Amino acid sequence: MQERRLSKIARLIQKELAEMFRLETQQMRGVIVSVTNVRPTSDMSLCRVYLSIFPTDRTEAIMEHLNTHAATVRYGLGQRLKNQLRTIPELQFYVDDSLDYIEHIDKLLGK
Repeated sequence: MQERRLSKIARLIQKELAEMFRLETQQMRGVIVSVTNVRPTSDMSLCRVYLSIFPTDRTEAIMEHLNTHAATVRYGLGQRLKNQLRTIPELQFYVDDSLDYIEHIDKLLGK
């Protein structure tokens, strides 16, 4: 029962963060930020958010900006989810480099 609830909350947070990032990156031409995975802790105090950023050369700057402004992102998320969640978890952002890893493996295999 608890796993299903956490899964629903993770999907909800992922959807809202994706929409927030889409609206923010419209102002920055040529940048795409995708929320690939959201993993909340069992007590909902922390949420690990995995992001895929294109182009990859801007990844470090965007991640630094997000991590310094995580409280602002959390506040915006709270405004969107205030009627659906009692508490909004702290957010930690990580780079999801699985696509880069797959591309690297493909190069090694000669595909």
